[in-house]
Amino acid sequence: MASEIHSINVISTNPKVRNGRPCVDGTGIEVSVIVIAKIVHGQSPEEIAADYRLSLPQVYGALAYYYLHKTEMDAVMEERRKLAESLKEQRIGSRH
Repeated sequence: MASEIHSINVISTNPKVRNGRPCVDGTGIEVSVIVIAKIVHGQSPEEIAADYRLSLPQVYGALAYYYLHKTEMDAVMEERRKLAESLKEQRIGSRH
């Protein structure tokens, strides 16, 4: 009997949604948000699912997508972190 490979299609990209960054399909919740919740904030998949009103398969699908594309996702997240830091230093968006 030949083995079959099954894919879990819970991540999508669309240039009109979050500038094409990978999101949980149908939600607009970026994969990077789930990754940060897990890695930086130490939330469990169950907590992430509850906080963002996602299913566990969606959370695990996002984490799997991240680990499959870790190098490029880390680069994009670092670029966005630097931009946010720069804007903060320039007080752009500040109420002061």
